Amino acid sequence: MELKNAMAGTLESGDILIQIAPSDVDGLHIELDSTVAYQFGEQIKKVIINTLLELGITQANVKATDKGALDCTIKARVTAAAVRSTGVDVWA
Repeated sequence: MELKNAMAGTLESGDILIQIAPSDVDGLHIELDSTVAYQFGEQIKKVIINTLLELGITQANVKATDKGALDCTIKARVTAAAVRSTGVDVWA
């Protein structure tokens, strides 16, 4: 699946900014900057990876800047960024 640079979310408290970019290397590469990374970093990455895999994205660079987002918010932001990146509307 061809990707272009895209993002979704904000840097407001309780939200997460997701930036997706194409990658020349196989796999999903997650760069996480989070105020709660020590406690929830692995869970945040797991939600990001699982959401991308559900959408059929297996190769991408993802930068996530988290400000304490809940799992449902993370999934929504990743989905929105993926839709913008691929042009494939998953809600149609």
